[in-house]
Amino acid sequence: MALAIEAVKAGDADVAVSAGNTGALMALAKFILRTLPSIDRPALASLLPTYKGECVMLDLGANVECDASNLVEFSVMGAAFARTVLGLQRPKLSLLNIGVEELKGNEEVKEAAEILRKSDLPLEFAGFIEGDMIGAGSADVVVTDGFTGNVALKTAEGTARLIGSLVRDAFQSSTRAKLGYLMARRGLDGLRSHLDPNNHNGAVMLGLNGLVVKSHGGASISGFATAIGVAIDMARHNLIHLITEDLGGVSMGQSVEDEAPLSNPENEASSR
Repeated sequence: MALAIEAVKAGDADVAVSAGNTGALMALAKFILRTLPSIDRPALASLLPTYKGECVMLDLGANVECDASNLVEFSVMGAAFARTVLGLQRPKLSLLNIGVEELKGNEEVKEAAEILRKSDLPLEFAGFIEGDMIGAGSADVVVTDGFTGNVALKTAEGTARLIGSLVRDAFQSSTRAKLGYLMARRGLDGLRSHLDPNNHNGAVMLGLNGLVVKSHGGASISGFATAIGVAIDMARHNLIHLITEDLGGVSMGQSVEDEAPLSNPENEASSR
């Protein structure tokens, strides 16, 4: 892993792809490549299947605790990734929250939303999204902290396995059910392909001064090929340049210092 990342740093490779240990790969990548000058923390992003196709979700575990500026940085990186891999000019982006109302959520999420509403970024900020809306394809990019993102990802993976097991058991329950499977096989094969993790393999470490893609350790040959395809797309579209360029369209300080004089003292007193 270290040699592959060193090759990226030296310019001998455009991107590194590894199926090794996630923690070790991230530590090596951060140590060798360092983060981009305008990025505080890198994030782990991946494609998830939805009813409408795919969406980008980040952070998936790199940062357990995040402040508003981190979430905004993740938004910039996630939108650039969606433009590169999904081919969307203005991806629809939402922040994962416990409700869609503006008053819901912790201060970090609400502050990040306020910054994104005022930003000049090549994305459509759609406010908040709840967990049950991700699979419906309500957003092209879903942004959250690493703790919540990892829990959401593992929950989605477990739910997909549960549904697969229940459907398989149902079609094996009787001779009539097996005949039904034969008639529905083509549609079920399409469903299996859409939900197959190998077809959505390749978590990207965004925010580094170089491109690194993490393949699932248990991925098949086709799954690893999918991760390589993601890596090629990023290198071909110069993802790092897109991220650096897009960061110029947002001011991280707007939500705190610039807006403080405009706040209502009575509201502040009541909130305390």
